[in-house]
Amino acid sequence: MLRRVLLPILAALAGAPVALAQEGDAERGAVLFRQCNSCHVAEPDGPSRTGPNLYGVLGRTAGTLDGVRYSPAIREAGEGGLIWTVETLDGFLQDPRGYIPGSRMSFRGLPDLQDRMDVIAYLTGDAPVVHSSELGRLSPEIFTIEGDVEYGEYLSSECVACHSASGSDEGIPVITGLEPEAFILALHDYRDGHREHQVMTTVTARLTDEEIASLAAYFAELEE
Repeated sequence: MLRRVLLPILAALAGAPVALAQEGDAERGAVLFRQCNSCHVAEPDGPSRTGPNLYGVLGRTAGTLDGVRYSPAIREAGEGGLIWTVETLDGFLQDPRGYIPGSRMSFRGLPDLQDRMDVIAYLTGDAPVVHSSELGRLSPEIFTIEGDVEYGEYLSSECVACHSASGSDEGIPVITGLEPEAFILALHDYRDGHREHQVMTTVTARLTDEEIASLAAYFAELEE
């Protein structure tokens, strides 16, 4: 049976308006969160990737997790008093760059309220931890392909045309130092049509499994 989190209680504790008080399905939220896994994890004591670890994010002041390179906009929002509550997470997840102008987050947002409530329920930490490899549509063998770092460097020119080591004002994420599993999962999702982005779909359509593994190995070794 799917575990559910009653967000009316959380909304009340966080001071969110009654409009947000609806039930969230934490396990469905874990599956929806899969599209975030290239930049974030939500695991106890998990590592931060391009973006912060989001486990237990409720109650956290924006831009304050140690070891994360936040955009100035996120840091300034935290300094201005932004705390991640049900209400503020809902607003940010609906339209990240509209809610915090200048954020580097490239995700376009979740327009459906139920989707947002499900993701927020997952981020409370009340759902079982589901790692990206467990959520993937990929066979485990995909993650065991040994990538050729030098070949990955050769292939990388198309990637670095858009992805810089310091991020971009257009919200293009940093991929330098990204964990290979997250990199592989994201590129396969674009190639297989599970994530939508015109440029990424075109680029990944030409890549083999071995080439994706090589790119992942190359970018994982680069220092930011």
